[in-house]
Amino acid sequence: MLAYVEDLKKHVGQEVTLRGWLYNKRVKGKIAFLMIRDGSGLVQCVAVKNEIGDAAFALCDHVPQESSLEVVGVVRADDRSPGGVEVGLKSIKVVTESAPNYPIQIQDVAPEVGFLMQNRHLWLRSRKQSALLRVRAEVVRSIREFFDSRGYICVDSPVLTPAACEGTSTLFPVDYFDDKAFLTQSGQLYAEAAAMAMGRVYCFGPTFRAEKSKTRKHLTEFWMVEPEVAFMELDGLMELAEQFVSHLVSRCLERRKEELKVLERDVAKLEKVLPPFHRLHYNDAVKKVNAEGVAMPWGDDFGAPQEEAVAKGYDRPVMVHRYPAEIKAFYMQPDPVDPKHALCVDVIAPDGYGELIGGSQRIHDYALLEKRLNDHKLPREAFEWYLDLRKYGSVPHSGFGLGVERTVAWIAGTEHIRECIPFPRMLHKIYP
Repeated sequence: MLAYVEDLKKHVGQEVTLRGWLYNKRVKGKIAFLMIRDGSGLVQCVAVKNEIGDAAFALCDHVPQESSLEVVGVVRADDRSPGGVEVGLKSIKVVTESAPNYPIQIQDVAPEVGFLMQNRHLWLRSRKQSALLRVRAEVVRSIREFFDSRGYICVDSPVLTPAACEGTSTLFPVDYFDDKAFLTQSGQLYAEAAAMAMGRVYCFGPTFRAEKSKTRKHLTEFWMVEPEVAFMELDGLMELAEQFVSHLVSRCLERRKEELKVLERDVAKLEKVLPPFHRLHYNDAVKKVNAEGVAMPWGDDFGAPQEEAVAKGYDRPVMVHRYPAEIKAFYMQPDPVDPKHALCVDVIAPDGYGELIGGSQRIHDYALLEKRLNDHKLPREAFEWYLDLRKYGSVPHSGFGLGVERTVAWIAGTEHIRECIPFPRMLHKIYP
């Protein structure tokens, strides 16, 4: 019977066939311990020389790491083994023998990250990297689950756009026949158009930022989900954001316990991520940052030190709202109570992981949006269609963007978001 490692607990006492790769091995006298991975998990297979035969045992002893194998054996319970089972081997067949000297040796001192990134195509096979990508897959699955179950319609936004969403300084230009185009930095504007048609929508896909940054929190290509909701104002948006983030965390705790254990994540911290989140007006956030000993004059945007300071002492993400309008994007609605502030919010994760979500209530008044485009010196001809949304049946509406990789890094407790996407793109990295 062909089986997957993740299902072996269901087959204790049964003979199974496994197909996978040799992750590691240890030979002691007449017993060989083979760690085999098949993509669904890792299991120890035990070969006893007088049970498996001299030829098969010799093969176990000499087969190189990462050779592909087909093995047959009996599943038996063993609390000491990963997954609580091991397999007593009856036979082993090499599908393809790996070349010797596999570059990433498990027994070695951890190689430099630069080396691992150059060998990303092989590093993905390691236990922790595989666990990270499974957590990522769960986050992606849960994103769609959250919105689909609440009546939101997924509307794909274009990757090629004629204009910037938030200014032109971080755009990748693309030759587009006889016209100018850019790789998208956000699907928001298109999601707004869809929200005026269908009420509650979200777009989800890759986005690109040409920021010349080398920090552990930046990628030039990353994935973002962006809901947009007609008739929603800032308070409703903040409630949506905290429900959404809490849902992603709870699903990973529920469905990816083993992966979080492999990643050595302190799940007690994640278990506290429940609504309501702490909320701070920008003015109070500035006071808190300065009280924590980090300089921040009023009117500045948050950098990494300020984000870490404002989140300090909180056991779940903190929501900083109503930033100064002059430092925010052109499309953000001014606060009617104090127009020098915008009706916007950032959701900042604890433990130095920074901004997970940035969102706002959008300007719905035609004349005000027209003025803001002029103030930001944006080309009107590129935004005529966007102005049309305010000309024909405009309503208050709101939305946000959540970066998948930063969210995965925080949930998984990993240091760098470059490990939270299969093949990261960074300032000086585009290979492999």
